[in-house]
Amino acid sequence: MTKQTKYNPQAVEKKWRPVWEAQNLYQTGDDPTKPDIYILDFFPYPSGAGLSVGHARNYVPTCIFSRYRRMQGYNVLHPMGWDAFGLPAENYAIQHNIHPRQSTKLFADTYRRQMQAMECSYDWSREINSTYPDYYKWTQHFFLLLHQRGLAYRALGSQWWCPTCQTILANEQVEQGLCWRCDSEVTKKALAQWYFKITAYADRLLADLETLNWPEKIKAMQRNWIGRSEGTEVVFEIENQQISQIEKIKTKSGKSAQSVDKKFEIRTFTTRVDTLFGVTFIAIAPEHPLVGQIVTAGQQTAVTHYTNQAIRKSEIDRTSTEKAQTGVFTGSYATHPLTGQPVPIWVADYVLPGYGSGAVMGVPAHDSRDYAFAQTYDLPIVPVIEPVDEAVVEGCFAGYGRLINSAQFTGQTSHAAMAAITAVLQAQGHGAPQITYKLRDWLISRQRYWGAPIPIVHCPDCGPVPVPESDLPVLLPETDNFAPAGDGRSPLAHIHAWVNTPCPQCGGPAQRETDTMDGFACSSWYFLRFASPQYADGPFDPAAVQRWLPVDTYVGGAEHAVLHLLYARFWTKVMADAGLIDFVEPFTELRNQGVLSSPQDGRRMSKSRGNVITPDEVIARHGTDVLRLNVVFLGPFDADVTWDEGGIRGMTRFVERFWNLAVEKSDAKGQRGKAEEVEAAFVRTRHKIVKRITQEMADFRFNTAVAGLMEYLNSLYDCRDETIGQDAWREALGTMARLLAPIAPFIAEEVWRTVLGNPESVHRQTWPGYDEALTQDDAITIVVQVNGKVRDRVTVAAVATVEFVKETAVAQPNVQAHINGQPIRKIIVVPQKLVNIVV
Repeated sequence: MTKQTKYNPQAVEKKWRPVWEAQNLYQTGDDPTKPDIYILDFFPYPSGAGLSVGHARNYVPTCIFSRYRRMQGYNVLHPMGWDAFGLPAENYAIQHNIHPRQSTKLFADTYRRQMQAMECSYDWSREINSTYPDYYKWTQHFFLLLHQRGLAYRALGSQWWCPTCQTILANEQVEQGLCWRCDSEVTKKALAQWYFKITAYADRLLADLETLNWPEKIKAMQRNWIGRSEGTEVVFEIENQQISQIEKIKTKSGKSAQSVDKKFEIRTFTTRVDTLFGVTFIAIAPEHPLVGQIVTAGQQTAVTHYTNQAIRKSEIDRTSTEKAQTGVFTGSYATHPLTGQPVPIWVADYVLPGYGSGAVMGVPAHDSRDYAFAQTYDLPIVPVIEPVDEAVVEGCFAGYGRLINSAQFTGQTSHAAMAAITAVLQAQGHGAPQITYKLRDWLISRQRYWGAPIPIVHCPDCGPVPVPESDLPVLLPETDNFAPAGDGRSPLAHIHAWVNTPCPQCGGPAQRETDTMDGFACSSWYFLRFASPQYADGPFDPAAVQRWLPVDTYVGGAEHAVLHLLYARFWTKVMADAGLIDFVEPFTELRNQGVLSSPQDGRRMSKSRGNVITPDEVIARHGTDVLRLNVVFLGPFDADVTWDEGGIRGMTRFVERFWNLAVEKSDAKGQRGKAEEVEAAFVRTRHKIVKRITQEMADFRFNTAVAGLMEYLNSLYDCRDETIGQDAWREALGTMARLLAPIAPFIAEEVWRTVLGNPESVHRQTWPGYDEALTQDDAITIVVQVNGKVRDRVTVAAVATVEFVKETAVAQPNVQAHINGQPIRKIIVVPQKLVNIVV
């Protein structure tokens, strides 16, 4: 029992933090009689700015959920670590003349300190760091696994290049034509790069989405990114005679020789082959290999200028429906495979090289994009589909219907014609059924220093040779010269003592691969490492992974839908195929937190914008509990919200009111001659709140859980002067402390231990239980309406039948007055809430 009258959050935190640390309060449970649960945050990338209260929107809720599950009797694995390789750390190091190894350590230390200040309940004994050799050794191990299985390969290609970051970027890392890290405009550069063959898993990545308890919007984003389409490949030939007029070859002396016949063909993919007779042009991507071969002399300058401009644009810009479609005529024509008519070939930037064959057939009467293009360049528009209901169509009709102007297929439905036309094309050698994907292989090469080295040695005699497993890790060499040289190569290329090495296969002189791996490689398997972070004989202990994996609840931002989440799923399936694990999906349940914006400008908090509110400043003024309460009370977990200082005041008052009531009632003596009905209602209220908070915690509805606890506290205040026994009061206050413990750990502990005098931590107590029968009211008040307007209220037993409720409602004098003898058409009953009598 305490004599303290005013609650002091700073003193209470200083009191309990060392006690909890000494008790290893958050150590992962290892009781074989308890169920296991793995609750994980997305692998954070520690930056120099430290954490804002916006980050707390992620980390506090997972802490609450972990505490809740511990109290429910689970062994909880809730770890934390650092995804610390990558461009931001290296750029910061270059700008501030500090080695990235030092800067990332400082950043991780800051993140850890701030997370501990927020009392995030991580098991810090399992902390990992992707930049440590004992971690990236196993990232390199997985590279070799992919390579052995034919899923890692090197190829020459034109890739996105960020001139500021001085490195290649994957398609997913270019946003609106800008680098996702530094917002610089990107260009294209031809380099030999390493890829992971994620396309080999496209169908499985797509199909297994149906097994996941993930937000539908995330699954939809992955479906769209994979972009599986079933359709028909249609082959358009270009006349030999035509090419002979276009293509000239040089003799060895350099003089022009006679034109030669050479057959070219353009392969297009369409999901609407029923519109084939409406083709009036073909559009090919600016990057298509035929562009330079089929362009006529008269169009050479225009085509070259257009393609140079087009390839600098991002895919989003090129396919935007908000801009005018552009293109340029090549001067060449293809032959329609069924009509034999010439079809003009255009270069258009809305056609992407990575989807299908990089060529599309233009059907302006039945595709809105083609329609706009045809209008811009005055190309023919030929309708070949009409609505089945013969409705009048203005402009483009993109739906299915009945074929017209389509030779022998006229009159057929779209779906029947698709099969029939495909069969004819296939018989003639001009087409076949085909499935295509938007998904491209994962480009993992980075021409930067701060990353995991790719474990490959290039030998002039043996070619690319994998580094033997026994030689891993390939250590990142120490150097002070880690800035890009501007030559398109990694800084590692200039460390000759590291680069030059014997070939592992023949022993001859060779050179190490100097590109480093994309940081997403490190985060594609970290969730496995947490199961056994000190395990030295492999990337993970198989027994530990079998116990804890897959992750039960995974929490992080929706911005990683087609990056980390897709890559981690891919690696997991590869490991399963290799027999390393017995599951094919890494994250059973996914939850995305909403964005917490700054009240200064309504934008996401960012150091560069000067709108950051840090958890440190809030904790210093108001305490950790108030920060945590306010973070979750702002709104639903997955909703975008704005930080509210007014909420801080409300949460401070809530904490103080709980403290004051606990002190008051812990000292009060039991009242004799108590009213049994009053105390029974008091007990029912306690059972009701336990049931409510239990469900809301399970559903991540922490904002309404806080609201419920505030309502319960108000009800306790309303009962201060009632004749309620001391035991009932102690039970109510103890229940309140246990329900509040996951959200506001300090006030809960102080009330539980200091005020109520319990010997063990509230955080090691079991979650309160409830009696379902006691959550039901003995009597309830029901609103009675006549034709939707409230006319009376009746009180009936909570267990009353629907028929009894109807009869009671109709019998009320005021209700009878409004019925006024009219026949009752029906009576609508909303159980325990409302009766509506329709007359």
